[in-house]
Amino acid sequence: MDSGLYAAYTGLLARTQALDTAANNLANAGTTGFRAQRDYFSGVLTGGMDQESSAGASQVGQSVNDFGVLGGNLLDMGQGELTATGDPLDFALQGQGFFAIQTANGIRYTRDGSFRRSAAGLLETSAGEPVLDVNQQSITIPSGAVHVGPDGSISVTTQNGNAIVGQVGVFDFSDRSVLEAEGTNRFSAGGVKPVAGAATLVQGSVEGSNEDAIHGTMQLVLVQRQAEMMQKALSVFDTSFDKVAAEDLPRV
Repeated sequence: MDSGLYAAYTGLLARTQALDTAANNLANAGTTGFRAQRDYFSGVLTGGMDQESSAGASQVGQSVNDFGVLGGNLLDMGQGELTATGDPLDFALQGQGFFAIQTANGIRYTRDGSFRRSAAGLLETSAGEPVLDVNQQSITIPSGAVHVGPDGSISVTTQNGNAIVGQVGVFDFSDRSVLEAEGTNRFSAGGVKPVAGAATLVQGSVEGSNEDAIHGTMQLVLVQRQAEMMQKALSVFDTSFDKVAAEDLPRV
């Protein structure tokens, strides 16, 4: 059997999966703190086919594995554009790192710094989840003018003067591949303990997605065209096999 069929099939499979990734990236081009996902490729896993031949891989297994398929997605940790909001409780990260938040499912990490002060004085997300400090504890901010330094130190000016009330935690991971996306802009570390992040904090700004609409649209169109090409190629091989079955085999 012509190995070109396997090339066309694995190419179509990879482009179909990549199409979902490109569409998701584009849909979140306007999401605060979103991290785009990029495709990586690997060989096809053919199950037990590599055991069919005593010499190693079978002809079918070798043919299939000669062509790459989408192995999965990796998070793009590139910097997103910072947008000034003027809100003193909006924080953006410049550089590598994440905020830590306490959710119902445990600690999660995010680049979305659109925070607020709860009625009880806690620094929290728009969903009411506490933002954690460097010791992964909640942060209480008393009433007054809030100033946050590049290292995350929070100081509040009241009638009694100026006082430091906490430090926003900025965390990172030695191996960022442990991070798994949950929703649009938060990540789970699977229980892996973080290390101190090197990012600096910018008060009064938020970080946008690191996928811009123009690039996302171009990538989506490109992947769509590639998928169509692979589909046409697969159709050509299918037609060729039908012809062999209908015309050539009866002559044997």
